[in-house]
Amino acid sequence: MTNPRTPIGDTTGEFDLADRQSLRRVSGLSTELADVTEVEYRQLRLERVVLVGLQLDSDPRDAENSLHELAALAETAGSVVLDGMLQRRQKPDPATFLGSGKASELADVVRATGADTVIADSELAPSQRRALEDIVKVKVIDRTALILDIFAQHAKSKEGKAQVELAQLQYLLPRLRGWGDSMSRQAGGRAAGGEGIGSRGPGETKIELDRRRINSKIAKLRRELASLKTGRDTKRSSRRRSEIPSVVIAGYTNAGKSTLINRLTGAGVLVENALFATLDPTVRRAETADGRPYTISDTVGFVRSLPHQLVEAFRSTLEEVEDADLVLHVVDGSHPDPEGQISAVREVFADVGATEVPELVVINKADQADPEVVARLQRAIPSAIAVSARTGAGFNELHAAIDTALPRPDVDFSVVIPYDRGDLVTLLHERADLSSVDYHEDGTAITGRAYPSVASTVAPYAVRAEDDQQRRS
Repeated sequence: MTNPRTPIGDTTGEFDLADRQSLRRVSGLSTELADVTEVEYRQLRLERVVLVGLQLDSDPRDAENSLHELAALAETAGSVVLDGMLQRRQKPDPATFLGSGKASELADVVRATGADTVIADSELAPSQRRALEDIVKVKVIDRTALILDIFAQHAKSKEGKAQVELAQLQYLLPRLRGWGDSMSRQAGGRAAGGEGIGSRGPGETKIELDRRRINSKIAKLRRELASLKTGRDTKRSSRRRSEIPSVVIAGYTNAGKSTLINRLTGAGVLVENALFATLDPTVRRAETADGRPYTISDTVGFVRSLPHQLVEAFRSTLEEVEDADLVLHVVDGSHPDPEGQISAVREVFADVGATEVPELVVINKADQADPEVVARLQRAIPSAIAVSARTGAGFNELHAAIDTALPRPDVDFSVVIPYDRGDLVTLLHERADLSSVDYHEDGTAITGRAYPSVASTVAPYAVRAEDDQQRRS
């Protein structure tokens, strides 16, 4: 607990002795079942993990929220969380992350709980991970490795798998470790016993071979993703040529994006109460209340400290946000820290250059959220709309906001379409805002506003304003 003599807002960076020496348990993290006689996975050996994090600022709530999120990530990856520990420090120990003394205490906790893995709520340097493993005597991974593992489990498409594999290899490359001359792959025959030609150098060690293979694989994956990106760009340019407005749903993982797109379009996207349940983007067609078509697509969910390797690997997917006409930024209103979710997502928007795209904040799960929290968010973001994708509450307001935000046809036209070109009349009904439709001997007279491509298609049948006025009279 925070020492009462140290105020919450203290910015001096000096901690009392009790705070410096504490390794505090965080309650409510354990997902271990007391009775496992009725579950079906008894034959499956789930990893038993202990979580550890650092409280680097004066407010313990942020550190606790982050550790609870780490517990949800670990559970999504298929682990059983046994315990969670927080230490208050000014900065991570450069050698062992926690400091050697607290690392020894963590080793005692690991032995007492029977854990086989420790997960740190930060990205560890390779030397920190190795030093901590030497002390606790079990496997140590960090938050980045955990998120990459979840992505690897959930990627289904060829592009998604390639993106995740690229991110994993980029993460692994600086973390390779070898075992000196014993890993030589050039010394052979009598040289292996220290005799003869070839014994006077290590040759190409195993770690060098691994690095070379990983670099080759990374280059190959980048070529594959570049070819897949070409197909995605072709589809995107086709949508641009047809001038169909696009809406992208983005937001924190498990905020309800898939449920929202299902409610808006009936897309049938996988919905699961788990982090990163869907990774492969889904594009669906929808219509405004006045019949204007638009596309709506979802993106990969975001999370605090989303590994930069993933942002880089999924850049082609996230470019959907940059090219959108509107971003529906979905926020989980029932989350303990919705403002933190908004900040984390906007950081990724900045990374992919999507800060100029119009944004509509959608506060989801309003039926489960505290009304005071929803009201606080709407005061901070006046244009935000509170909805419940599960019950459908607030969707009339959401549809109206989307209709208003999407671009409308802006080219005036006045045409007379011959009766044998009913396809053009259908096109105008579907893709234009019509002011009038009249039927004459020589064809259907239509006036209104259209997108530039539609207006150019019907331009051969345009009539002059005076001719149109004379026809009407």
